[in-house]
Amino acid sequence: MPYFDAASAAPLHPVARQALLASLDEGWADPARLYREGRRARLLLDAARETAAEAVGCRPDELAFTPSGTRAVHAGISGSLAGRRRVGNRLVVSAVEHSSVLHAAETHAAAGGAVSEVPVGRSGAVDADVFAAALGAGTALACLQSANHEVGTEQPVAEVAEACRAAGVPLLVDAAQSLGWGTVEGAWSLLAASAHKWGGPAGVGLLAVRKGVRFAPQGPTDERESGRAPGFENLPAIVAAAASLRAVRAEAVAEGARLRALVDRIRARVPELVPDVEVVGDPVRRLPHLVTFSCLYVDGETLLHELDREGFSVSSGSSCTSSTLTPSHVLRAMGVLSEGNVRVSLPAGTTESDVDRFLDALPGVVAGVRERLGAPAGAGAGAGAGVGAPSRSDALVVDALGRRCPIPVIELAKVIGDVPVGGTVTVLADDAAARLDIPAWCEMRGQEYVGESASVAAGGGVGYVVRRVV
Repeated sequence: MPYFDAASAAPLHPVARQALLASLDEGWADPARLYREGRRARLLLDAARETAAEAVGCRPDELAFTPSGTRAVHAGISGSLAGRRRVGNRLVVSAVEHSSVLHAAETHAAAGGAVSEVPVGRSGAVDADVFAAALGAGTALACLQSANHEVGTEQPVAEVAEACRAAGVPLLVDAAQSLGWGTVEGAWSLLAASAHKWGGPAGVGLLAVRKGVRFAPQGPTDERESGRAPGFENLPAIVAAAASLRAVRAEAVAEGARLRALVDRIRARVPELVPDVEVVGDPVRRLPHLVTFSCLYVDGETLLHELDREGFSVSSGSSCTSSTLTPSHVLRAMGVLSEGNVRVSLPAGTTESDVDRFLDALPGVVAGVRERLGAPAGAGAGAGAGVGAPSRSDALVVDALGRRCPIPVIELAKVIGDVPVGGTVTVLADDAAARLDIPAWCEMRGQEYVGESASVAAGGGVGYVVRRVV
């Protein structure tokens, strides 16, 4: 069964498995003790730190192992903000950061701190000049991921790091998705990563803090990991994480080129095989193994279940796959379609035949989901419906209150041809995804999104007004 969700967790690398089993026998003792077993454990820990530091591009004494990548992010943000509290209390983040960064930002704001969010373009990347302009007086820390976890877009970390250096602001880079593919370029100040993203065991994170960066660990501390991750180290997992990081980096150039070719095939073929699809993310500056696309008129949760029935494990940023009715903050920040969203992230070893079988299965799966939802048939359906027929009204209202995505967009597509060119359709909806998906539908179908209606329907919904252009 092809597993296509490596961005969530990569399968355990064979080297990680070997190192884990070996260190269970050799690295069970306390590395802080001076007797023979402790010294042996200390040697393993020191070797793992040197290996990981080489991959990160920092000094061994700048790197600490944490219980997870999320803990690394939280410790890095809180420690840096506390260390620079005399400078100010403002935190600058991009709008598409991982939830671990955004949750830390929410905690900071709740405690009275200030948070500035830098927007991104439709590719998912920040503009380095815009990010630099956000580094005003009182900025204690800036955060920017090296590559996005949902759409794969690489960020201009080197340019932003230089702007941060010029402004005297430390930059924390979340490198969870990219570290297995290469060293993060630029003069960053702090870096966080997570082993299960590159094929190491879960439960191991990395936090690098450059010498000279003001840093004050928060919460109870002890003598372990420079006070940045208190508690007994999970030495077997740490050894396996470092060994697998070295292994995947040795394979990264060749495997990255091979997977990039497979992803290029998916990016090119999906819009040819499936009508009304938007491939999102930067087509060039991106991770080699990840591609994301969204399908009009499709329920994301059903789509993922049907792909699973066909033997493919993928993930999604659609609001339909969560219990919150809130679309992915990444897709929302990019202003792209969220309904029917599919993220394919290929693990090492994925074959061309795996990808071909996925491309063979996808059109039928999408068509089947659309048929069950009563979606318009055929590419561009709805845009020209009713041409030549008498118009019922210059303005129609569609009541989609209480109906989850993608029903509001499907109902819009069904009736857009029933108004004359220049006429409007107002969609009443209370699903948060409609605020993103209706404008995205308009862009894909060549219609004009007018905006939200001033008169809101009873029941707490919002009116989204669309003008027919074609």
